[in-house]
Amino acid sequence: MKIREMLKVMGFKSQALITVGPDELVSAAIQKLVEHNKGALPVCDDKKELVGIITERDIVRKCFVRGSEFINKKITDIMTKEVVIAALDDDLDYAIDTMKKAKIRHIPIADGKRVEGIISMRDILGFRYEETQTEIKYMQLLPKRPTFK
Repeated sequence: MKIREMLKVMGFKSQALITVGPDELVSAAIQKLVEHNKGALPVCDDKKELVGIITERDIVRKCFVRGSEFINKKITDIMTKEVVIAALDDDLDYAIDTMKKAKIRHIPIADGKRVEGIISMRDILGFRYEETQTEIKYMQLLPKRPTFK
């Protein structure tokens, strides 16, 4: 299944995409993460092109662990700049394999350099669970095959 199809089934709306700018403060990213119950946000420039990603893990590891002051830190100071992405027409299995290999839990979905969305392992797990439940439901509706002795 293509990522585009999964997003359609999930009711994804690109206008609901939450992003941050590289020059915003880390505190703004924290506020958006909490307000929208997200674990990661794509970082986009003025042209709405992907330049990085900021995750809860980035914030904890790069702000709090070192004991440095984060109130005045900009997102560009701590964001991950080398971002692994998937395209709308990539297979869902590609996204899963990529996330496993890169040891990440969120992957931006891009059309060229423009971000269309972001999916998490939790999104994929939930989608696959629903997909499996539907298959089981419809398998139970199939007529029973006769058994031969």
